[in-house]
Amino acid sequence: MSDFFDREGDRAYTRDYKETTPDVLAAFTAFNDTVFAPEGREIPLKFRELIALAVGITTQCTYCIDGHSQAAVRAGATKAELAEAAWVATAIRAGGGFAHGRLAFKLSGIHDHDAVPAHV
Repeated sequence: MSDFFDREGDRAYTRDYKETTPDVLAAFTAFNDTVFAPEGREIPLKFRELIALAVGITTQCTYCIDGHSQAAVRAGATKAELAEAAWVATAIRAGGGFAHGRLAFKLSGIHDHDAVPAHV
């Protein structure tokens, strides 16, 4: 993805949203601004930014990682907190593989080592 990522140049494409769906863009911008408002939320901004960073790492969104890592630092996050957010994301992503891997056993029809799938 990094070969497609251009922090400054990619912002120019926002005009395509402005031209085609300005109402949706305005609604999204207002929503995003509310979610990441510096004040007035129960979860402090630093933690919201660390959550967003972890989600960005989990979804492997270069733009989210770029923006939210910097925003987290501006909100007071330390290098250690960035690292822990990355490890949380890693654990959740790996845990998802483990949890969803169990579906292979469930959906195969094999529920113990001696069982034969019902559809065989």
